[in-house]
Amino acid sequence: MFYLHAPKSLGNPDLRHRNARIGHASSSDLRNWTNHGQVFDAGAPGSFDGSATWTGSVVRGPDGLWRMFYTGSRFLSPESSANIESIGVATSPDLFDWTKHPGAICVADDRYYETLGTSSWPEEAWRDPWVFWRQADQRWHMLLTARGKDGSEPDRGVMAHATSTDLVHWAVEPPLSASGSGFAHLEVFQVIKLGGQNHIVFCCDAAKLCGHRAGGMGGIWCLPVGDMPGQVDFAAARLLVDERLYAGRIAQDRQGKLWLLAFNNVTADGAFEGGICDPLPITTGADGFLEVSPR
Repeated sequence: MFYLHAPKSLGNPDLRHRNARIGHASSSDLRNWTNHGQVFDAGAPGSFDGSATWTGSVVRGPDGLWRMFYTGSRFLSPESSANIESIGVATSPDLFDWTKHPGAICVADDRYYETLGTSSWPEEAWRDPWVFWRQADQRWHMLLTARGKDGSEPDRGVMAHATSTDLVHWAVEPPLSASGSGFAHLEVFQVIKLGGQNHIVFCCDAAKLCGHRAGGMGGIWCLPVGDMPGQVDFAAARLLVDERLYAGRIAQDRQGKLWLLAFNNVTADGAFEGGICDPLPITTGADGFLEVSPR
């Protein structure tokens, strides 16, 4: 498991975002974990990942190398929330020793996506890369958290899309969803298959719900979808678990069962918690949506 961590000495949990690093842990049962420490550090001040390294995904290329596509965060100043996000990559032969490659390999394209300074939004959202191979078109696909150029603010959260034939050179494509689905951002995408049906899992907190969802409960969301990549209507998404948990990923155990692992976000009374939850069993409900099943 690769996870984000930040020093508890920061005091204010909100400061974790601009100080986050990627850590590594392993387990034989998804419950008892051995921590292997930090994977790599942030870049030099002013570089694309000079403030923090954020969520990504890991794939193995045809050359046998593991590639971690991760989010690089660059806050413009210590006092400002203005932040530019872009995608970096590191490689490893064994998932333990990682080499970062210099510079960003994929950035927001203002032909299709909102960039910093073109709206009131304080960041250039381009993060949480989820990478997968599609045999049908012989291409790698990357799904990203981003914001559309059009639509009423702040209701502009979209699923961004980029493609590659070699995992090195990436072409930014138009978004796979439209603004106006009730999410100011759609974070930490994952595509899974259960019983022959594709599902998208993502997250959005209550503070970033807007439009027809404004004032509702945030958390981890899900949506059955067709072949991916394809157009997605996030207006139909449904809450999987409330935002006491966040940034969830679904893992498959050796018996083929699916389990949700997520960030312990806040307690029932709203206090910050932190850490990773114990695995929660995932099944499909009668309506075709994912649900957390009784143990």
